[in-house]
Amino acid sequence: MPDIPPNLTWERAAPPDATGPGPWIEIAFGEGDDGDAPVYIRETSDPDNVVTTNRRKWDAFVLGVQAGEFDHFVEGV
Repeated sequence: MPDIPPNLTWERAAPPDATGPGPWIEIAFGEGDDGDAPVYIRETSDPDNVVTTNRRKWDAFVLGVQAGEFDHFVEGV
């Protein structure tokens, strides 16, 4: 597992009115503004298990979510 900087600011992906511990997904952006800058992802119920990617891949994922490319995963939910 890569070294995780201790000073990250984690942003919780939860509705503004959400209460309780979740579990929720949290995202933190590492240093840098280019496409190779690190992005860290974890779940509140297991904060020591951190997945990393880079900004270029994160941005592509977010655009895909916004475009509905993953809607088939939640059909009927």
